[in-house]
Amino acid sequence: MTKITADHRGRSAFVYIRQSTADQLLYNPESRRRQYGLADRARQLGWTTVEVIDDDLGRSGGGVNRPGFERRLAAICEGRVGAVFAIEASRLARNGRDGHTLIEFCALVGTIIVDEDGTYDPRHPNDRLLLGMKGTMSELELSLFRQRSHEALKQKARRGALFLGVAAGYVRIGHDRIEKDPDQRVQDALRLVFTKFTELQSVRQVHVWLRDEGIRLPVACHKAAEGRSIAWRLPLYNTVHNILTNPVYAGAYAFGRTEQGKRRGRPQARQSRRAAPIGRMGRAAHGSARGLYLLERVREAPADDCRQCDR
Repeated sequence: MTKITADHRGRSAFVYIRQSTADQLLYNPESRRRQYGLADRARQLGWTTVEVIDDDLGRSGGGVNRPGFERRLAAICEGRVGAVFAIEASRLARNGRDGHTLIEFCALVGTIIVDEDGTYDPRHPNDRLLLGMKGTMSELELSLFRQRSHEALKQKARRGALFLGVAAGYVRIGHDRIEKDPDQRVQDALRLVFTKFTELQSVRQVHVWLRDEGIRLPVACHKAAEGRSIAWRLPLYNTVHNILTNPVYAGAYAFGRTEQGKRRGRPQARQSRRAAPIGRMGRAAHGSARGLYLLERVREAPADDCRQCDR
């Protein structure tokens, strides 16, 4: 390969390894073996110093927290890298900003990029154009994957079969159905919250009464090692409010109650929004018209009730 010179071989070869998700790490080991095999290819091409960067395993290429990417970019800026190896040039970055930054610095210090298809020198206009096109197509591909996944979730939600999380008081049956938790203690605790709200007509008063009486409420916890479990805790105001405003306890299925966006390049906290129930859950939830009426009463509670909870 004429693009590889003695100057390139005199510096280090960096092999960048990445898989986007934890599931890929678990179920797709062959891709990881192929990427680690690039170190042998670098030695066959004449490099004696080969460094493998696998800090970004399990991290999306479109994310902002990628220590491996930052370490590789810092080494390139220091002029220590003669070539960057990747299984595909598009794997180096999944957003245009990072991709163009990498290409720009490689061109400044004379670092080449090598993948399974060939060798690219960012100082050459044709190679730079090809790398840019690959990066643009990769970014478009990621956007299309995200759009298709979101539309598939919305389609499943329209059928009332999407359960990303199951509230305390219910258990998942199969992939698209939930039933009441058979634990009577859980049912009694949740029923008490609705009974006291009917009596006191105030979310804050219900919260204060539960705390004064030392009554713990069930909270659904999710841990990777243990799965879903129920923990009993003294309630916070938000815990009580979420129970009283969750349509599932009225026997209704709703989707899109919260939304998440980005602001100034950082993830924005989930913002609650009012979403009307889009379907009945049927006999599984034992919902009633009275439950929906109570849900509306809580939603229409005076704003002062919410403000006083922080005092």
